[in-house]
Amino acid sequence: MMPKQTTDVDRLVGLRITALRKARGLSQTALGTAVGVTFQQVQKYEKGQNRVGAGRLREIARLLEVPVSAFFDDNTSSDGPQEDVFSFLNAPGSVELLRAYTQIVDDQMRRDVLALVRSAARLAHLRATGAEAGAQQ
Repeated sequence: MMPKQTTDVDRLVGLRITALRKARGLSQTALGTAVGVTFQQVQKYEKGQNRVGAGRLREIARLLEVPVSAFFDDNTSSDGPQEDVFSFLNAPGSVELLRAYTQIVDDQMRRDVLALVRSAARLAHLRATGAEAGAQQ
């Protein structure tokens, strides 16, 4: 009998557990303790090395205050390419940026911060494309 292999769905579930756990400010140890596994087991879930059983996934969803469906791909209702919010949350610093942003209560300050971040993103894009153009010449 061959051992069970993890699938792309197992890896997707793991990535989303990671993003949602970080968004809640929980460590792997805290999540593991809450669901009755070690932090090493949480690491294996998050890397997609081990499958998460249905009961344990339901418990993780309850702790993270999301529906179980949040762990699965739901791009079937989209007519075009849809960006996965969870991939954004996995970018280094994104969760911290979102936490800080949500703590800003002044609407104008939020708009200013958003404009600043958008400007920085445009500048980074221009530098990257300029460097590529220079390298091709």
